[in-house]
Amino acid sequence: MSPGSKRKFKAGMENKHYPAPLASHEDVVNDPSVFWDTLRRFHFVMGTKFMIPVIGGKELDLQVLYVETTNRGGYDKVVAEKKWREVGSVFCFSATTTSASFVLKKHYFSLLYHYEQVHFFKIQGPVSTPAVAFPLGSPSSKTELAIVEYSPEPIRDCPDPSTESSSSFSASGTIEGKFDCGYLVSVQLGSEVLHGVLYHPDQQDLSNSIPQYDGAIVPYTPNRRRRRRRSRRSGDPSYPKPNRSGYNFFFAEKHYKLKSLYPNREREFTKMIGQSWSSLSAEERMVYQNIGLKDKERYKRELKEYKEKLQLRQAMEVELNIKAQDVQD
Repeated sequence: MSPGSKRKFKAGMENKHYPAPLASHEDVVNDPSVFWDTLRRFHFVMGTKFMIPVIGGKELDLQVLYVETTNRGGYDKVVAEKKWREVGSVFCFSATTTSASFVLKKHYFSLLYHYEQVHFFKIQGPVSTPAVAFPLGSPSSKTELAIVEYSPEPIRDCPDPSTESSSSFSASGTIEGKFDCGYLVSVQLGSEVLHGVLYHPDQQDLSNSIPQYDGAIVPYTPNRRRRRRRSRRSGDPSYPKPNRSGYNFFFAEKHYKLKSLYPNREREFTKMIGQSWSSLSAEERMVYQNIGLKDKERYKRELKEYKEKLQLRQAMEVELNIKAQDVQD
C-alpha cells in the first residue's frame, strides 16, 4: 500500500468503526434480496457513497462479485494471488472489454471491501486497512483506460485512410455524457460516426494528461456554469448536513443508473423515476423510507449537538469579552 493510498484511505475512514453484521455471510450469499438490502444499509451506516457500477451498458452484479471473491478467500487473498481475471471470467464480458480485472478490483475495493470485513471475516471495532489497497495514487493508473468498448455503425463507402490524402481524412470527438468514472463519447472518422464508452479509473481531471493519449479522445468540461443554491453549510462547514427523505435516496440511486444508460434524456428522468417509485411494492418502498427516517434521526441528533456547541462557544466568547473589558478598566 503506497503512502499516498494510506493517506487517502485514512482521510476517508478516520475515527470510523464497523457496525454489527446486518445478516450472516450465508444469508447474504444465498439470498440476493438480503444482500442488496444489507449492502445498501451498510453504506448508509458507514456514511459512504453507494452506486451500482455500469460496465458495458449493464449493471455490475455486486452479489456475484462478492460471492466469487469471498469463495477465494476475500479481497486481500485475491489480490495477492492475482485471481481477478479468474473472478471476472464468470461475468462473460464482451470481447471488446479490456482490463476488466482492473475495474472489478476497483469497484470491489470501494463498494465491498468493508462489507466483506464485517460479514465475511466478522471484524468489529475500527475499520481495517487492506494489506494491498487499490493504487489510488499509482502513476501507472493515471493514463490507463480501464474499459474501452465501441459499437460502430455499418460502414458504407468509408474512404480508406491509406489511399486518401492526409487533408481528406480527419477525426473529431465529442463528449455525449459523463458519469462516475468516465465519459460517453462519439468519434467521427471521415464519414462514419463511432459511439463508445471511455472509462478513467482514478476519476481525475484528464485535461492535464492530453500528451499521454497520443491523439485519442480527450474529455473536456463545458464552460456552462450552474447556479447553486446557497446553504447554511457554505457559511459554517460544521453545520450538519440536512436529512433526505426515502424518495431522495431512491431518486439519487435511479438517476445515476439512468444517466449512465440514457445520457441524452435527462429531462425525462424525473418522470421516469416517479413512475418507478409508484410501481414499488410496500416492502420495497419501506426499505428507502427506513433509510430516510434514520437520516432524519441523524440530522436531529447532529443539529442538537451543533446548537449545544454553538451556545457553549458563544457563552465562552461573552465571558472572554467581559474579562478583557475588566482588564482594560
